[in-house]
Amino acid sequence: MKKLLLSASAALLVAAAAPAAHAQGVRFGVKAGANLSNLSGDLVNQDQYKNRFGFHGGVMVNFGLGDVISIQPEVLYSQKGFKYGDQQFTVLGNTYRNTGNVRYDYLDVPILVRVRAAGLFFEVGPQYSYLLKASTNREQTLNGNNVSNIGSGTTNLDNVRRSEIGYVGGLGFQASNGVMVGLRYNGAFTDFAKNSSYSNDEFRNARNSTFQAYVGVLLGGNK
Repeated sequence: MKKLLLSASAALLVAAAAPAAHAQGVRFGVKAGANLSNLSGDLVNQDQYKNRFGFHGGVMVNFGLGDVISIQPEVLYSQKGFKYGDQQFTVLGNTYRNTGNVRYDYLDVPILVRVRAAGLFFEVGPQYSYLLKASTNREQTLNGNNVSNIGSGTTNLDNVRRSEIGYVGGLGFQASNGVMVGLRYNGAFTDFAKNSSYSNDEFRNARNSTFQAYVGVLLGGNK
């Protein structure tokens, strides 16, 4: 499935670029950067979810529609998820503490409208995301000792929505040689869990929320 999605996404970009491959203003590029992700929404014990650092990177095609506006579809691999905070709770006189993190590996396909002036640019648009896999590394401590691993490895995805519709907004600076730096926010319209009974209601109405910082380069052209 992963190879099929990657091939289809790459074919989509190539097909979109083909009619204008020789036209002025069409530029291919690459980018990579860091993610700061978490869950948002109506969460149970929301304080236990903390920001998690991850990586994203991929390719893009920029279609210039003039000196100011362009359309930029991208295909990105993106690590999202969250960390468990230093959560402590007591059951029958025993004190438990959870630590660890959850990582979601996504294929993101944003289609952005970019407005650029004097090197500065603003970008906004919809994004389709597909969850490739999820992995968990979670430990629990009982009464300050006896650390046990209560969840490690690949997570079953039967109870989550692997397809996600979201949105992207950001800003940055692009030099005349195509080198750029930028900041973005990715939000989701789609709830992560398929139903409210997922994981004892823990992720009720949970949605992915991700800040991104990146560097990249558009090849060709002089704008």
